Amino acid sequence: MITSDYHMHTTFSGDGEGTPEEMTEAALRKKLQAICITDHEDYGQTGKEVMVLSDYEKYVHTIQDVRETYKGRLEINLGIEIGLREDLGVHYREFIGKYPFDFVICSQHAIDKMDLYYNDFFESKDAYTAYDIYYKEYLNIVKNYKDYNTLGHLDLIKRYGPYDEILDDDYFIDIITEILRQVIYDGKGIEINTSCFKYNLPDLTPSRKIIELYKSLGGEIITTGSDAHATGFLACNFKYIYDYLKSIGFEYVCTFDKMKPLFNKI
Repeated sequence: MITSDYHMHTTFSGDGEGTPEEMTEAALRKKLQAICITDHEDYGQTGKEVMVLSDYEKYVHTIQDVRETYKGRLEINLGIEIGLREDLGVHYREFIGKYPFDFVICSQHAIDKMDLYYNDFFESKDAYTAYDIYYKEYLNIVKNYKDYNTLGHLDLIKRYGPYDEILDDDYFIDIITEILRQVIYDGKGIEINTSCFKYNLPDLTPSRKIIELYKSLGGEIITTGSDAHATGFLACNFKYIYDYLKSIGFEYVCTFDKMKPLFNKI
């Protein structure tokens, strides 16, 4: 079995605390076989802290240099996490086509240019309205944008919504099902993002209901990612995640090479 952390951030992200070398050393200490560095590219949003790579060439060359340095000890791939909105498809198609990425996470971090991390988007919205807008926007994204490999933290709205309770997936199951059907039809996948443990959420990210729905619809491409922004959280609770995936019928976890999925038996 290849244990792989396919969602992590380094000091190339404004909120990252570990250098690519430090994250790599941490991965070796945790006996991972493969990692993908997926720093932020959140183009065109507003907010207190906009995550945009300042030097694309330096990012690509640094990850390539680290990969060469650790060759034979750890598989290291070049990734990116894009914060997508429906209106940014052209920008990201050009961006992804310009650099030799192995793996692209498509995430929705902002709506109407407002980062979900801050409260602006949620002002004057009840929980149902905010969730409904979020999932409908994600559906529009996957219908119109195809230059990615997996969806990042599909139900991120649960992490940041400033509400007394997290709404049940059943309220939005039709939209979520349509998102997953489109993902499967396009040959894309989803990730299990273990930041749920960092944020003390009551379920996995995405939820077990969403993961198991994806499986029942025929979804096969799934990655595991910690969303670590520092070395200590790398591969958080991965043994539990691999055991869970196996228990619900997944036989493989994917890694990627030049945007193509590789199926690694659990």
